[in-house]
Amino acid sequence: MSRLKIKDMKKNQITALFSCILLVFGMLNPLIAQETKPLNTYRETPAKINDLVHTKLDVHFDYKKRYLYGKEWVTLIPHFYSTDTLRLDAKGMDIHNVSIVKNGKNTALKFTYDSLSLNIKLDKVHDRTEKYTIYIAYTAKPEELKNVTNDQHGIYFVNPDSSEKNKPVQIWTQGEPEGSSAWFPTIDHPNQKTTEEISMTVPAKYVTLSNGRLASQKNNGNGTRTDTWKMELPHAPYLFMMAVGDFRIYKDSWRGKEVSYYLEPASAPFAKEIFEDTPEAIDFFSKVTGVDFPWNKYSEIAVRDYVSGAMENTTATMFGEQGKNKREFADQYYGSGIEHELFHQWFGDYVTAESWSNLTLNESFADFGEIIWLEHKYGKDAADEHIQNGLQGYLNNLENAKKTFGKF
Repeated sequence: MSRLKIKDMKKNQITALFSCILLVFGMLNPLIAQETKPLNTYRETPAKINDLVHTKLDVHFDYKKRYLYGKEWVTLIPHFYSTDTLRLDAKGMDIHNVSIVKNGKNTALKFTYDSLSLNIKLDKVHDRTEKYTIYIAYTAKPEELKNVTNDQHGIYFVNPDSSEKNKPVQIWTQGEPEGSSAWFPTIDHPNQKTTEEISMTVPAKYVTLSNGRLASQKNNGNGTRTDTWKMELPHAPYLFMMAVGDFRIYKDSWRGKEVSYYLEPASAPFAKEIFEDTPEAIDFFSKVTGVDFPWNKYSEIAVRDYVSGAMENTTATMFGEQGKNKREFADQYYGSGIEHELFHQWFGDYVTAESWSNLTLNESFADFGEIIWLEHKYGKDAADEHIQNGLQGYLNNLENAKKTFGKF
């Protein structure tokens, strides 16, 4: 928590924090609670055999089939003990090639794959001082995944054939908790962190967004363009993101760092009304934590048919569809979702839980961020109202009374 210490908090702030923790423990039943019996599986910190170091992806899309065609160069290092094996999470893919890269040459490796786990026999025993790079050619087929709910596809194609009128064509990803391994092979655990580089080849008319900075754009002369995004600070695989579509970009700033808002053309004129508090909130959270915003830029994007409320992808938070006229912003003088996701850039992205059993820490701190922001911006009554509304929302749902908790 850096310089933000419990002893420095006000009594009502401490109460709010622990209220959030209790509330979130009840609300996150897909991960930590069941309605009729305790959770039987403890999600312990995953054992580390290999550590991710760098992930490089080169992808393009088949809009008709709703496929992603990918090439990956993933660099790893043994965590402690020497090893001659590597296991990667890879959900529902076709794996075309697995090789080790040495001196610019690929040498094929033996592997087995069961549609969930890619198990690779390395070329030799590697020790913990030796990085190695694996090349994988693959096809991700998210809508053909079996035994998963709609929010677990990892990558989503919105209206790819333009068959729905007045609906844009978009592609976007959703990684939490373990959806990223549905669009690229990785060690899909929160106790792994990796730098990244993603090259996306897309129709030239579209805009792209990913983590980090836009390093280059190349027109390919065939109606497509390749955008390369680089994330030079390590972060967990579930925080990787891509978005492709017809977006307008409104650029803002905070202390010389880019702050940008990506919206559909109809919503773009209201970018400031939707996201206007973002630079001020970045400044506030930088001061209250004692840690300046840790990333090179911050973007907020609104997409169609989103399967979650919002997602704090590192440097690029994703929201569902936003309003398209000023009247839609007149009914409430604040919205805490922007600050919730922003506070995750510190608690969740910069400091990350070791396992999904600790997801409550991510969410409780983000809820706490909402509360201290509201008190800062609008006063204690606004913060107290927000806490009360959250409590009543929980108590008014009779299904919550059925929930019990397992051992943690």
